[in-house]
Amino acid sequence: MCGIVGYIGKEEALPVLINGLKALEYRGYDSAGVAILVDGEIKVKKSVGQVKVLEKDLEHEKFLGHLGIGHTRWATHGAPTESNAHPHTDCSGRISVVHNGIIENYKELKKYLETAGHKFTSETDTEVVPHLIENFLKQGNNFDTALIDTLKMVKGAYALAIIDRDNPETLYATKLSSPLVVGAGVGENFLASDPSALIGKTKKVIYLKDGEIAKINSRDIRVINLEKEVSPFEIIQLEWNLEQAQKGDYPHFMLKEIFEGPEVVRATFRGRVRSSKNLVKLGGLEQVRERLKEVKRIIILACGTSYYAGLIGEYLFEEITKLPTEVHFASEFRYRDEPFDEGTAVIVISQSGETADTLAVLEKAKKQDLLTLGIVNTVGSTIARETDAGVYNHAGPEIGVASTKAFLSQLTVLIMMAIYLSKDKSSTKVILKELEDIPAKIEKILAQSDNIKKLAEKCRGYDNFLFLGRRYNYPVALEGALKLKEISYIHAEGYGAGEMKHGPIAMISEDFPTMAIIPQNSVSDKMLSNIEEIKARKGPVFVIATEGDERSASLANEVIYVPKTLEPFEPLLTIVPLQLFAYYVGTNKGFDVDKPRNLAKSVTVE
Repeated sequence: MCGIVGYIGKEEALPVLINGLKALEYRGYDSAGVAILVDGEIKVKKSVGQVKVLEKDLEHEKFLGHLGIGHTRWATHGAPTESNAHPHTDCSGRISVVHNGIIENYKELKKYLETAGHKFTSETDTEVVPHLIENFLKQGNNFDTALIDTLKMVKGAYALAIIDRDNPETLYATKLSSPLVVGAGVGENFLASDPSALIGKTKKVIYLKDGEIAKINSRDIRVINLEKEVSPFEIIQLEWNLEQAQKGDYPHFMLKEIFEGPEVVRATFRGRVRSSKNLVKLGGLEQVRERLKEVKRIIILACGTSYYAGLIGEYLFEEITKLPTEVHFASEFRYRDEPFDEGTAVIVISQSGETADTLAVLEKAKKQDLLTLGIVNTVGSTIARETDAGVYNHAGPEIGVASTKAFLSQLTVLIMMAIYLSKDKSSTKVILKELEDIPAKIEKILAQSDNIKKLAEKCRGYDNFLFLGRRYNYPVALEGALKLKEISYIHAEGYGAGEMKHGPIAMISEDFPTMAIIPQNSVSDKMLSNIEEIKARKGPVFVIATEGDERSASLANEVIYVPKTLEPFEPLLTIVPLQLFAYYVGTNKGFDVDKPRNLAKSVTVE
């Protein structure tokens, strides 16, 4: 969480930092600040609120310098106040630091530093870092040694960007369990916690590894480890472009990204699927092809929306590959004493490739020598590097905090992986042909956006919502409820429809509506019985139904139609109207749906 940017080069740093912070604001928007080296001194400006507040506060300030760092905050330690905003400095004003992550032993370090005479001005854990560096410098160490000694004292997770008044040609960066990426330019170099901040500046990036320190000047980049040894690095080419990262004519990134769904699905299977040849080719899995033949059990681990994609993956793998599959929250599984059988493969799913809990369970699986596979959207991210193999989403940058198009790409990857792992190819040709038809079917749903908007307007007054589904659409109900919660702050619950009678039906009333997902499939009759029970208790019912399904429509107060498809592909269609519904409810209430309160895009701390 939080966003870091840094710049050193030929241009003025401030505009680069502000634009980078705007690109990263989905990671945190409680407060923002910059520190720039100006005429041999570090000038700091911090503001409470979104980056635009900081930008306005800087209108009449002269921050003219070519080296600087910036930060947009998602508060952990200390309330969103100007004093708690980053950057933080030492007592002398020589050192300025921005930080993502959590320093777990900051209380002990702060007490130690206060005893040594250091004065603190914030409630944050971050402030111990510049004071620790200052403390080691007072002992006669050079800056590199002081920084390394500081890092050896700090416990927890961090991504740090640092400038030192006495090293005016160097931008320092280091990380542990929190992402940080260096952008390589010509006569200038960049730093960010997420590559989206670098789009339009450079496509050449270096993902720092844990325990590495980057010493960046305008001409080159040098990386060392905590033993001061040179650490080799790989320059990776970004696939994303500036147009993808901009809103265009859409009022919000979320709406733009929902409407990108058809192209995202195409991009995910493009070059990988050949229905005419009954072929799925996943180059990222080829290196472990022989090991995959020995897999007897699959465990899928993820958080949030990625977890719900994994639940759909469980149905896919068991139906198509016949392999026993289970799905767990990474945040819980990391603490389980799980017995692993030989032949177990672990699949971790993360849009960013940097989710802290998911990284923790990946490390746990690797210690057990299990085959680890990743499904990530960010090339070069930690999960992409640390897994044995994997498949990229190719969804492009997702800026909206509430995940939409990444969910579709994850489902598409899971479908392809299930087919790739299947030993029985007799029916996969039909499945692949239908996958190729899915984007056009999503476009038909998007064409109904005006009708979905009208339904959302009718529902803005409700305080509660129940989402129901069965089989493949049970996880869709969970994800639909999550989207409504995230964007509109309406209390919503997703349930397997068969569980309704085991408690939730007690909540049904004229003021407690249900969104029922009832495409025509193997469990639609059961779903219709559930709806009858709700109607009998005067509960309003809104239905996602298959085109031409008059029976479902006759039971509903309102109906949204989706095209007919194979049951395993239904989530790719049924989720789209729910994403639009959540978007329109949220905007109708006047909320900034791209930046929902208390949330950040990537959860990179526990």
